[in-house]
Amino acid sequence: MTEPRRCRWCRRVLPEREGPGRPKQFCSQRCRQWDWVSRQRANELELSEHELVIARHELDALHDDLYVLACAVDDAERDLATGRQTIHSLTDTLTWLLDAARPLRDRELSAPTPPPTNTS
Repeated sequence: MTEPRRCRWCRRVLPEREGPGRPKQFCSQRCRQWDWVSRQRANELELSEHELVIARHELDALHDDLYVLACAVDDAERDLATGRQTIHSLTDTLTWLLDAARPLRDRELSAPTPPPTNTS
């Protein structure tokens, strides 16, 4: 089983390409544009391909959501280790895990805002 192709910008899974032509690299024109803008900005900042800039508030929110998910996983493991699960308790555990995972699944990192240009 091969890994599905993903958008170079937002990492969404791209639909399978049928027929001739180059495979798509982006899911939308918006993603293509933001990828171009980010590469231009990275060149200005002399960043390598493996470096990126992220806003502090987005990194903090990502860490917060990862912490919640880690707590949900720990709770689920502890609950399952007792060996006394009921359908109700398993449903509660699964609901807690899904609630903790959804913010990460649905998260989209915003595109960088280019610095204002001086028009004077």
